[in-house]
Amino acid sequence: MNLPLFIARRIYSANGEQQKVSRPAIRIATAGVAIGLAVMIVSVSIVLGFKHTIRDKVVGFGSHITVANFMSLHGRSVRPVCMSDSMIKVLRSTDGIKHVQRYALKQGILKTDSDFLGVAFKGIAEEYDTAFIHDNLISGSIPAFSDSVSHNRILISKNMADKLRLKTGDKVFAYFINDNDVRVRRFTVSGIYQTNLAQFDKTLCFTDLYTTIRLNGWEPDQAGGAELTVNDFNNVDAVEERLVKTVNRTVDSYGETYSSETIQDSNPQIFTWLDLLDLNVWIILALMLCVAGFTMISGLLIIILERTNMIGVMKALGAKDKTIRKTFLWFAVFIIGKGMVIGNIIGIGLIVIQKLTGIATLDAATYYVDTVPVEFNLPAVILINIATLLISVFVLIAPSYLSSRVHPAKSMRYE
Repeated sequence: MNLPLFIARRIYSANGEQQKVSRPAIRIATAGVAIGLAVMIVSVSIVLGFKHTIRDKVVGFGSHITVANFMSLHGRSVRPVCMSDSMIKVLRSTDGIKHVQRYALKQGILKTDSDFLGVAFKGIAEEYDTAFIHDNLISGSIPAFSDSVSHNRILISKNMADKLRLKTGDKVFAYFINDNDVRVRRFTVSGIYQTNLAQFDKTLCFTDLYTTIRLNGWEPDQAGGAELTVNDFNNVDAVEERLVKTVNRTVDSYGETYSSETIQDSNPQIFTWLDLLDLNVWIILALMLCVAGFTMISGLLIIILERTNMIGVMKALGAKDKTIRKTFLWFAVFIIGKGMVIGNIIGIGLIVIQKLTGIATLDAATYYVDTVPVEFNLPAVILINIATLLISVFVLIAPSYLSSRVHPAKSMRYE
């Protein structure tokens, strides 16, 4: 039989007159652990949800890796690059690549009878993955974009629709300037999307790849580049290294040079900002562990002082200091365990409520999302629970040595 565990269990379950002092201390210590653990779980869930939500929005506009003209990626000019079937095949055969889609960009002006707005037209074709646009579509539908014919349909953002007072089905003129030549196209607004990612919502609308290629005066097998999706976002850098070896610095049939960049390279300000959120999480974790640790230390000291008489009796009966310390550490484990159960229920419960109802809202103009995003990550929750238990018990080792200072003869007269 484990004697320290047996005694600790009996002390914890006792409800006699002796517990008048220790019971409030136990409740406070339990509450400290519960609140600290709940805050840690919710904090990690919010940060993970926020980072992945913003990341997915940025990726939705630009994919994981972009292969394009060197001058387009590293300069100010928009230059085409050959995206023939053979090059697409090379990109798709690269290890780690999940999907390849062509695109082309063209600057233009949308004009109504009362207003105008400068925007970027992104041309896409049949192979383009429109799942992201579909998830953020608030009105209308996504047309069948093509690389062989122009349907004269566009998708615009809610930001553009509000500024130009447009709605689904409206006609709008677009003006394009090329070498002192102005071209005019009349588009039909097929759909309206909203991502709350202002830097894209303010400037980007979608149309046929064929239209943008013709407006740029490029050849049919040319494009602005190709957007590549990888199987695992964590392997983006490794996949790009393979592209650097096989594609980068090669020259196409028109004398243009291929190059590539990851989504982190093209949007460093956003991903740097997201990485800074990790620091906030570590600060919160440290503070909550300190709260839990200090409440446990104060609770344990109160319990040891209250049990001075019992400690003296145990020593008189031959119990070693090590046995007594283990007894109070096991007692602390019971308190921590109960607090962790309550903390998990509160923390996971809040995550589920937010996930189902979105009751906590945010200013989309500032945070890019209109509700607090949460993501339940089981490995992270398990790791937080383990760390909380181990650290809480560890900080109690030193206070438990107070029991060894109790003298049997004096303690038996202690009231």
